[in-house]
Amino acid sequence: MHEDKGLRPQVRYALADTEHGHVWGGCLEVDGLFGEPTRGTYELLGWAGEGAEARGLLGSRVWLVPQDETAEPWLLEDAESLGLHPGTDGLVLTGLDDCEGPPEGYRGVTRVHNEHRRLGSCQEFTRVLPPERAAPPLVLRGLEPSQELRQLLAKGTRRALDLGQAALQIRDDQGEPLTEQVVWTRIRTWHPSDQGADLIDLELDGESFTPVPGHVRPILERWFTGPPSTSGAWADLDTRRREAWLDLVQERGCRRTGQDRSAHHAYELDGRHITDVPGLYLALGEAVNGPGGYFGGCLDAVVDCLRGTFGYTAPATLLWRDAATAREFLSHILGPDGQPYDLLAELLGILAEGGMQVALM
Repeated sequence: MHEDKGLRPQVRYALADTEHGHVWGGCLEVDGLFGEPTRGTYELLGWAGEGAEARGLLGSRVWLVPQDETAEPWLLEDAESLGLHPGTDGLVLTGLDDCEGPPEGYRGVTRVHNEHRRLGSCQEFTRVLPPERAAPPLVLRGLEPSQELRQLLAKGTRRALDLGQAALQIRDDQGEPLTEQVVWTRIRTWHPSDQGADLIDLELDGESFTPVPGHVRPILERWFTGPPSTSGAWADLDTRRREAWLDLVQERGCRRTGQDRSAHHAYELDGRHITDVPGLYLALGEAVNGPGGYFGGCLDAVVDCLRGTFGYTAPATLLWRDAATAREFLSHILGPDGQPYDLLAELLGILAEGGMQVALM
């Protein structure tokens, strides 16, 4: 946790220095936080589809797998197909690149899947560079600056106004942290705010900031009043919004230091809504730790949670209701390399090794 002494009791956003730990200031409103991040665009030449036509939203997670096994697969999130480029056999695919995108120098045969089915393959591909556009600034409105920030603003030099890497913390109505976004704090300008005396509107260069996708915004807003009070509040969400929900659950779960239950505890899991991977981990987290609870966001994280400090002590039992739903959707998942595996069976094996005896109903 970063220090925030001297700030107003409740702020929605706090700008914290990641190196030294102090808070530059806090405010209730930020412009430019949400938007559409730059999407990678690829033309997959010599496209040969498998099954249904690859058009429209293809999945929240789509993997592109080089035929050359020495090259690593790469991930496109929220991938969408625009269909075949007119007059060609090239499929146009867009999405949010995971890290840097394709392996450096590789442009050969590539297979494509969305973790549930193989979509097809191409003989080669080319990356289409997006048109250059100026990134909108990030504006912290009504910011109450710390004394350290006031001193730097008074200097006004280029060096003083480059604050380095910082974390824009987002907090709930009780002041508890929800999540944070990394931002490089190069100050463009500032001026007195109309939101109160001694407050400023601070404008940061947006070039080094990746905006939060718009679909995440309603998820954050549902959490502003605090974590959910009932289990399954995520059940009506689609996969990518469930992933955003799981991100908040994981950040909260990893910050909290709860007391483990005694051994031989009996847990109960509601499996009705486990129709995708994030739903699996959301349901498991709530079974162990109640509404909004966390017990891993991937198989390796579940292993860590079974070792203690996440509400569990071995041995224990888990009654898994409506297990047929998870069996239907998660017993044939494609890994990043396109090879199928049984995610449900792997999870059950990990739970068994961790001392949790599972009864499937």
